[in-house]
Amino acid sequence: MKKTDIGVVAFIYAVALFFLSMTLKLPKPAQAYPLFIIVLLLGLTTLYVVQMIIGAKKKGVESGLEDFKDFLPKQFFPILAMIVVYLVLMYFVGFYISTALFMVVSLLFLKVKKWQILLSTAVILVLVYCAFTLFLGVKLPMGILFA
Repeated sequence: MKKTDIGVVAFIYAVALFFLSMTLKLPKPAQAYPLFIIVLLLGLTTLYVVQMIIGAKKKGVESGLEDFKDFLPKQFFPILAMIVVYLVLMYFVGFYISTALFMVVSLLFLKVKKWQILLSTAVILVLVYCAFTLFLGVKLPMGILFA
């Protein structure tokens, strides 16, 4: 077990409980799928906690900080900034345009081959459109410029 895993587990529990509180405010018919996902997330996280406890009894507790020895701040902070810009862009221009721009810019920054950028962006957008718009009937953000 690693000490750093304790923080990750606490964060996952906090996020799941936050979404649970928000889900319970939805109308009953709209609660089924989110509740399923939240219960699944809480169950898997609890299994991980059990695995951590068993590992701690067998092998002891490590700090976990050695996993961050290859941390690349020159990659992390620009991508973090791109995520913030992505969220702001989504408000103004909607999901599809902001997602396409985010994927292209971030993958270019990470020096992914251009054909892979084009292919992955197209596939993700088509899958999201088919899954959310066609299959589930979910309206994705349109952005205030196009609403």
